[in-house]
Amino acid sequence: MPPNTTASTGQQPGKSGRKKGRKARLIVFVLVLALIGGVAYGAYWSVSTVRASFPQTKGSITLEGLSGPVDVKRDGYGIPQLYASSDEDLFMAQGYVQAQDRFYEMDVRRHMTSGRLSEMFGESQVETDEFLRTLGWDRVAKEEYEKKLSPATKKYLDAYAKGVNAYLEGKDGAEISLEYAALGFTNDYRPGAWKPVDSLAWLKAMAWDLRGNMQDEIDRALLTSRLGPEQIADLYPAYPYSRNKPVVQEGQYNELTGTYESGGAGSGAGTGDGTGTDPGTGVGTDPGAGTGTVDPGTGVEGASGAGTGDGTAGTGDGTAGTADGTAGTGSGLEGQLAGLQQVLQDLPTAVGVNGDGIGSNSWVVSGKHTITGEPLLANDPHLSPALPSVWYQMGLHCRSVSAKCQYDVSGYTFAGLPGVIIGHNADIAWGLTNSGVDVTDLYLEKVTGEGYQYGGKVVPFTSREETIKVAGGESRKIVVRETNNGPLLSDRSKDLVRTGKKATVDSAAPDRGDGYGVSLRWTALDAGRTMDSVFAINRAKDWDDFREAATLFEVPSQNLVYADTEGHIGYTLPGRIPLRAKGHDGSVPAPGWNSAYKWTGWVEQDELPYEFDPDRGYIVTANQAVVDPDAYPYTLTTDWGYGARSQRINDLIQSKIKDGGKLSTDDMRQMQLDNSSSIAKLLVPELLKIDVKDPAVREAQKLLEGWDYTQDADSAAAAYFNSVWRNTLKLAFGHKLPKEVRVKGQCLWVDPVDPVGPAEERVKVRECGVREADQAQPDGGDRWFEVVRTLMEDEDSDWWTTPESGTREGAENRDELFKRAMVDARWELTAKLGKDIDTWNWGRLHRLFLKNQTLGTAGPGFVKYALNRGPWKLGGGEATVNATGWNAAGGYGVVWVPSMRMVVNLGDLDKSRWINLTGASGHAYNAHYVDQTDKWADGELLEWAHSEKAVDKSTEETLLLKP
Repeated sequence: MPPNTTASTGQQPGKSGRKKGRKARLIVFVLVLALIGGVAYGAYWSVSTVRASFPQTKGSITLEGLSGPVDVKRDGYGIPQLYASSDEDLFMAQGYVQAQDRFYEMDVRRHMTSGRLSEMFGESQVETDEFLRTLGWDRVAKEEYEKKLSPATKKYLDAYAKGVNAYLEGKDGAEISLEYAALGFTNDYRPGAWKPVDSLAWLKAMAWDLRGNMQDEIDRALLTSRLGPEQIADLYPAYPYSRNKPVVQEGQYNELTGTYESGGAGSGAGTGDGTGTDPGTGVGTDPGAGTGTVDPGTGVEGASGAGTGDGTAGTGDGTAGTADGTAGTGSGLEGQLAGLQQVLQDLPTAVGVNGDGIGSNSWVVSGKHTITGEPLLANDPHLSPALPSVWYQMGLHCRSVSAKCQYDVSGYTFAGLPGVIIGHNADIAWGLTNSGVDVTDLYLEKVTGEGYQYGGKVVPFTSREETIKVAGGESRKIVVRETNNGPLLSDRSKDLVRTGKKATVDSAAPDRGDGYGVSLRWTALDAGRTMDSVFAINRAKDWDDFREAATLFEVPSQNLVYADTEGHIGYTLPGRIPLRAKGHDGSVPAPGWNSAYKWTGWVEQDELPYEFDPDRGYIVTANQAVVDPDAYPYTLTTDWGYGARSQRINDLIQSKIKDGGKLSTDDMRQMQLDNSSSIAKLLVPELLKIDVKDPAVREAQKLLEGWDYTQDADSAAAAYFNSVWRNTLKLAFGHKLPKEVRVKGQCLWVDPVDPVGPAEERVKVRECGVREADQAQPDGGDRWFEVVRTLMEDEDSDWWTTPESGTREGAENRDELFKRAMVDARWELTAKLGKDIDTWNWGRLHRLFLKNQTLGTAGPGFVKYALNRGPWKLGGGEATVNATGWNAAGGYGVVWVPSMRMVVNLGDLDKSRWINLTGASGHAYNAHYVDQTDKWADGELLEWAHSEKAVDKSTEETLLLKP
């Protein structure tokens, strides 16, 4: 891989140490000169302003509340390893150190989770706060703290908060972070004390971004304005179980005991060859066949064309809507859901792209396939790029592990949260990927002035008044109303209120009255014990401890991958997963007034799939289906990822271990960087068969000859193919989708939604897309890989048609559309990269910009310059193992990334490796702001010390915290 460009603004990344310190000071001085002297609002930043918030990392600091000394040892990248003699001291020190590096990030997070962003940023955030107050994350967090969590967990949260507040004591905003100096230009905001609930509420934000199929639920309903049920079924094909293996391939559900039983050597129930289920086993019904009757909610026949059987990517029970006027397809509901989508896309993201595109890779290989003879575990969660990174690396060590001090763990956590989320202790290692299990449902509610209708009666709302304080303005009051399904989201959108009054449903639905609302049922709005789980996993010594701890990890539901120093590997699916009534699979909005659609309970923890020491010797999770639906009685979701990444990882492992080959730590790292495109493997052979007359287009076509489908940053072929792919999607699908899902600003002349009169007399209307570029469709992810794959044999499908445009020919079949896409791609890249194809490369299109998530996106220009970094030219791509995601509807820019990468070596933990997207520090111009990013972009990993001897060897700075 060629060198990537480094940050073009602000401080350049580099190595730590004395020379780096002098260089950093010089860079700070030079850059700050540009900011001095009445930059804005009559204020200015000086060198002392920029450096005022840099943390003390040497010497000693007295902290009231400690019972003994704590050592904070930082390596050359500023990553802290903490050593204490009691649990409370350890977590108090964690709070202090994280606040040193990242308090502004922590402060923004707690204002987001509590719906108080307006207190920091003023009027512009009022509507966001209204929506977040309606969800009520902080209220649920308070209930967890007061009623659910163990005394030990509450004690740790209290200690952590005490540490944060010890850091804040006596400091003004500018001494805490540069961003507060910038905020001082416009308001007099001052950060307040940290509370234990502030930490807990962040878990709700994480759960929101990892919430499952809510976006698909909305989109399926919105598509009905332009597409029929069979067309929608084409766009949500069945999961390809015969080609892309599920996570759990061994074991079975025992109907007699009502429990899941793992296969593999660890349970004495292995299958022998470790190949999992028969590759020919069921995928539900034919996605185009349709098995249902007329759906009274939609008034269309064959609505079950979108249904493909439990657990597939279709709708499950064979209905495009549901009976009793559920989602319907009237313009009223479409307008409500479009309004909800607008609200959702305007929310600040916590860890993902507002729930879209969230993915991750994690796999574990047993010692029989590794050079060391002990397991190797890899993990790289795919999240929105952020500056600073969403992750914070650190180690938490008791000087002597005992009942008084129980922890010896290191890994990745979130600033603002005690403990470690992903990593290892002295005995076990674990990784996480999003399971995609469906834990949200939208309900259409019959709303009146007195309440909402349920079971034939009008039930009063549960209501509360919320006051939103606004920096520089007057406070606002809102009323939050809840039904028995959950908060009424439609109260937060004027569009939803207006369109709800016009919603059309069948005669079985209640009278329209004042209109219909939309409510949300979501597991994260019930108090749970996920924070208990975090600490229990951190302490776990073996598989039994780990599984018991995982049962408490209720929200969000995650795939947990496991390995230990005794040579065992495993996988478990925890989470609070709802049971739905027969006929309701959660794929489309349901009628809230009908009790038949209420959740009926929860899947018991011992019924959930898991594997322990499978005979094949490895486990892969990459957001694919968890289990074959023919082997499992419950529908976990109807919207799995389609398994392109997971199967590539399976194939890479198989190619390495065949004939007795063994994997090393570096082999695992190289697999994380795999840039191979599965959709290119499918399409390029067909593209090369097309007879192209235009010499300029033929010149571009030749780039694909001999290409190995690898999307390296310096690849011209990758640039051209991805442009062909993008234009194929636009021509075949994008121009046929409704405006509600198309990219903002894309305007088309189309037939009216409800045409009147003969076709030849209809007047076309101009409709413009409304979605943000990183959330529009078709996004080009692996669902679209599967859509195109299933249509390849149907060369005359209507999807392969597109009208002529100017001098460019239209298409009536597949190959004509491919030819048009090749032409359009040639001239698109000519405009973007120049006429000379020798200068083309994928990295010039596929660039990463790191932006401060508040002032770096909405602040004054000079503030953006000070806080943001980039670009970096990247390889990888959508639905590849090296998942530098991009949205084909919106462009080629990177919208999600492997937010960190780690490989844990259970044979020698000190030979484990890790990297973060940015650096340990959240302070602009600090030496550790983005000092890992160049290495991350180049695919390198850093040494990861764990033992005290290795930590001491890597330590460059030591701070003593003393009582």
